Amino acid sequence: MTDTAPDWETTPLGSYRAVRASLTTGRPAAVATVTNVDGSAYRRPGAKLVVSATGDSTGAVTAGCLEDSVADIAAGVVESGDPRTERFDLTNDAEGVWGMGLGCNGVIDLLVEPVDESFRPAVEELDAKRAVTLLTVVASTDPTVSVGDRTTLTEDDDHVATERPGLPSAVVDALGDAVADARTADRSTTVTVDTDAGTVDVFVDVLTPAPDLLVFGRQRDVAPVARLGREAGFRVRVVTGRGGQADTDRFPDAHEVVPTRAPDIASVVDAPEHTYALLMSHNFVDDRVALESLLTTDVPYIGLMGPRKRFEEMREEFAEEGTSLTTADLDRIATPVGLDIGGDHPTQIALSAVAEALAVHNGRSGGRLTDSSGPIHGRPSRE
Repeated sequence: MTDTAPDWETTPLGSYRAVRASLTTGRPAAVATVTNVDGSAYRRPGAKLVVSATGDSTGAVTAGCLEDSVADIAAGVVESGDPRTERFDLTNDAEGVWGMGLGCNGVIDLLVEPVDESFRPAVEELDAKRAVTLLTVVASTDPTVSVGDRTTLTEDDDHVATERPGLPSAVVDALGDAVADARTADRSTTVTVDTDAGTVDVFVDVLTPAPDLLVFGRQRDVAPVARLGREAGFRVRVVTGRGGQADTDRFPDAHEVVPTRAPDIASVVDAPEHTYALLMSHNFVDDRVALESLLTTDVPYIGLMGPRKRFEEMREEFAEEGTSLTTADLDRIATPVGLDIGGDHPTQIALSAVAEALAVHNGRSGGRLTDSSGPIHGRPSRE
């Protein structure tokens, strides 16, 4: 099934699939990536816009105000095959240079490059649900290093370079701490490295597999959860339980529907560190057994639909069976599930649940931005 969101609204999963499609079909395309933001902007470093040779685009690097200009640049890159960088200074746009007076008020740096074999190692790693880091030169005064040179680092820190020249080993070594910090923060950034012949600016692009939203249940309220989860960027997997059929028509927005019994739900988890579970079968026994099964995995979040009293009854049954939930277990169980946004419409409940899973995935509490200080997205400083 194809993604249901419009091309501009597509998630990182959609952009990654567009790159994979270009590699698979051989149809030319270019990728524009935000590499640095000074001030405020709609997207942060790592955001991507994929533009095909026919002008079709997937993803976004702004709220839409620069997409036409970026698409024109991408068309030139597709034709030339040469990576290039571009800077858009929106800090003095009172006259509406780039639009009708933009509200971003920041400087946005972009890397625009052709989809070529240098992307394939990253695609293969993401297909295997493994994180990968792209090290790409975005500026250089060193004559031996050019914009677009790339080395790919796997989770095991294997260095891979295909088609394009790789980075000098001394530069990769110098980036060690910055790469570790970017991976820990799951945040892409640009880092400056001094060499014997000049300086090299390298974009450290941390790519992680799309998170799984594992939804256990087969009632009607699963459908809006699957839809919103997909639109939010999750790879949605619905587990029907109790011998339910893998009826994809019942849950058209799910990427996968798996007929698996509650005691065996742990066997469905193939990337626990990237999996966020919602238990909503509305059957006390099934939810309890599914919870027990998931607690044997390392999934970081298990949302349990229902009131606190229901969960307390589950804990009592666990205790009677000689099972005591640890502090670590309780920390990843969320019940009642969801953020406090009010409303009891099925879509509102689904939005609350998906929003909480997304907040946990992003390492956030889900509070109101107006009550916080500082930038919306934390930004590492350029080194």
